Amino acid sequence: MKYSRLTKEQFVELHQEFINFLATQSITAEEWKNLKENKPELAETELDVFSDLIWEGVLNTAEYLEHISAKHMYLFKLGEDNMQAIVVNVKHDIDINTTEGYNWLRDNLMDENVEFLQAHKEYSEDKNLDKFKMIEQGAIITKGELFKYFDNLIN
Repeated sequence: MKYSRLTKEQFVELHQEFINFLATQSITAEEWKNLKENKPELAETELDVFSDLIWEGVLNTAEYLEHISAKHMYLFKLGEDNMQAIVVNVKHDIDINTTEGYNWLRDNLMDENVEFLQAHKEYSEDKNLDKFKMIEQGAIITKGELFKYFDNLIN
């Protein structure tokens, strides 16, 4: 398994897609039930393969990632050859994950306690795995509104 297995909730959400996946392998509902009961290790393998396929699709289409902590906002644009990063560091005694802290940041973007950094990072040989590792560390896939906002602000 390259990534991680989908959660039970994700499998429930993707029930129809999983049925289609099994159908492409000529596995009927009855055969799937039999597989789970008599060859659970093979059924586990099918779940893992399906999970990796879903992750590949998601990672191939992801364009932006965000990871926001109490004092830092990491915003990434996922390009074809590299990632563009914007980092917002807050040196003020606030937590930007709270409404109060976020409002302070919004109202004080040019304050000396707010620092902006930009960088580019090349992907390794497996760019989807690079993206997945960032998600495992807490990043979330977004539409890029924050990245675009700060990119326009500082460039």
